[in-house]
Amino acid sequence: MSLSIGIVGLPNVGKSTLFNALTGRSVPAENYPFCTIDPSVGIVPVPDKRLGALSRLSNSQKTIPAVVEFIDIAGLVEGASKGEGLGNQFLTHIREVDAIAEVVRVFQDKDIIHVHGDINPLHDIEVINLELILADFQTVSKRRQTLEKEVKRQSKEAILESEILKRLEAAFDAGKLAQSVELSEEEKKVIKSLNLLTLKPILYVLNVKGSETAVPDSLLEFFKKENALWIALDIRTEGELGQIAPEERGSLRKELGVSEEGLDTLVMKGYEILDLITFFTTGADETRGWTVKRDSTAPMAGAAIHTDFKDKFIRAEVVFWKDLADTGSYASAREKGLVRLEGKEYIVKDGDVIEFKI
Repeated sequence: MSLSIGIVGLPNVGKSTLFNALTGRSVPAENYPFCTIDPSVGIVPVPDKRLGALSRLSNSQKTIPAVVEFIDIAGLVEGASKGEGLGNQFLTHIREVDAIAEVVRVFQDKDIIHVHGDINPLHDIEVINLELILADFQTVSKRRQTLEKEVKRQSKEAILESEILKRLEAAFDAGKLAQSVELSEEEKKVIKSLNLLTLKPILYVLNVKGSETAVPDSLLEFFKKENALWIALDIRTEGELGQIAPEERGSLRKELGVSEEGLDTLVMKGYEILDLITFFTTGADETRGWTVKRDSTAPMAGAAIHTDFKDKFIRAEVVFWKDLADTGSYASAREKGLVRLEGKEYIVKDGDVIEFKI
């Protein structure tokens, strides 16, 4: 399953530096706006201690983690929804991702220019979110216009969609994101093709400097009000840590006052906003983590490996990873009744080890 998170923000807030730290890939991170024109894509492994435990148990030749796809998108500026600063191109790139990691500069540094001059994190968030709202407003208004004839003809489908779009327009008029509007699953399906920017889940990434940068109360109040997911991260230091030997990073983190979790926490938060879980397959050849949406049935999960496991699904042999690790082998787990046979309706759980039968 390929689900992606777009790294978004104003110019010079640390987006490309974050991308470099996450992927180890070299993309431009110079100190001037619009240095990143085309989005760069990086496949980032999801940290998971369970994978190593299962690999050791099976004595696997290969160990392959689940992954999250991050896309580095060039900086947005005020007026992007009207085409300012190559805005239309960048908004298109955002529209293609499944979730947004919105990087917000909190640290002070006179040597690193800010597009607005002063450091005001909440204002930066408001600028970015407003541009996304304005772009969605255009999309929704255009769609409503195309529905007018069908609405006049009393088409039930057109009337339903138009009513949903009216509610969204009202939210946009109030400066609110589409995700603030309560929509049923059926209503979400109706407008899915519009691929609205502000309906995508957002993770706010606060770019701080060590343990010295306090998160402003205004930001904390905003996150609480919006029930928003956020993380504070010293992006520059994380990038520098990635360039030294792994065994030296722990002591340097302590010296710099940087959280031990760092980028691992960011990746896991990304997993969370995408509503993903991991199931495993394990054997002598390889142990592998597979990414699926939460509440996926066994055949849907099997499709992550091969379409045959969905189309020709008969049953699945399932054991929870810890039960397998604690007993030491499949044979011991079976003896203790910990291995189950599940059918097509089984909902896969995070941490399941599965063998598909076709």
